[in-house]
Amino acid sequence: MTHDMLLALAKEALKNAYAPYSRFTVGAALLCTDGTVYTGCNIENAAFSPTVCAERVAFFKAVSDGKRDFTAIAIVNGNGTPCSPCGVCRQVMAEFCAPDFTVVLENNGAPAAYPLAELLPHSFAL
Repeated sequence: MTHDMLLALAKEALKNAYAPYSRFTVGAALLCTDGTVYTGCNIENAAFSPTVCAERVAFFKAVSDGKRDFTAIAIVNGNGTPCSPCGVCRQVMAEFCAPDFTVVLENNGAPAAYPLAELLPHSFAL
């Protein structure tokens, strides 16, 4: 699957985002090594701590289905600017992915890909 195809799936997921407070909508598409794709969108709550990011929704859906091997994730937001994952999402990625896991962001309509190790160089591990 190309980065463009993964970004297109993330844009579809973006349509389901629930962000009435921040109005900052995010969509994600997570590619498993077997070719399965799980999507997610951000879901806000009036009490901000229960809010969950699109990336974690995609990961948690995949993990709850028994998936553990991932290749890449594409992340988009509603305003079209690059949307890098937050620190919590980066740490979740580090839990399940190798340092060379690819994070694809949209930059002016084109994909920009980064290895996870570049986005989270010193992740926490037990």
